[in-house]
Amino acid sequence: MLQFNIRGENIEVTPAIREHIEKKVEKIERYFTDGANATAMVNLKSYNHNQTKVEVTIPMKNLTLRAEERHDDMYAAIDLIVSKLERQIRKYKTKVNRKFRERDGMGVAFATAENETRVQNEPEDEEDFTIVRTKQFDLKPMDEEEAVLQMNMLGHNFFVFTDAESNETNIVYKRKDGSYGLIETSAQ
Repeated sequence: MLQFNIRGENIEVTPAIREHIEKKVEKIERYFTDGANATAMVNLKSYNHNQTKVEVTIPMKNLTLRAEERHDDMYAAIDLIVSKLERQIRKYKTKVNRKFRERDGMGVAFATAENETRVQNEPEDEEDFTIVRTKQFDLKPMDEEEAVLQMNMLGHNFFVFTDAESNETNIVYKRKDGSYGLIETSAQ
């Protein structure tokens, strides 16, 4: 069962908005026969009351679903996000089922290791995720600023590095608005 954490930035999350989000996003539960025990984190942002940005992130055991949509109509943005999340689930299911069939010669549904969540099988346009190039490199300990400089020198949109203080593998990336983001990882 999905739990919801809904936040608004420059917008009040009214009961009607909350109800609409929950009703629409809960539709993805149909893809999980045993139910999804996860929290859907929903962020709503309003820009000068002209455009709304809706972000939904649903971290799960073996998969993190995430979609983002900007639209003049917040309700339309929510509908579009649900479609994106459904496509992500179907792509993931198709890929896992294909690997399962190749390995065992069968596989109508897949299961995650701990909670035996089964995704219903639906036809999906298969997209090829063939890896065409592999690179290997040593992760040099550095701080975030040096990582951003390295990324820019290479002309990349992201850069993987070892944080000198925490010794964890982190990623810096360039955002669409030209600013930078940091993804911090941790061992589980």
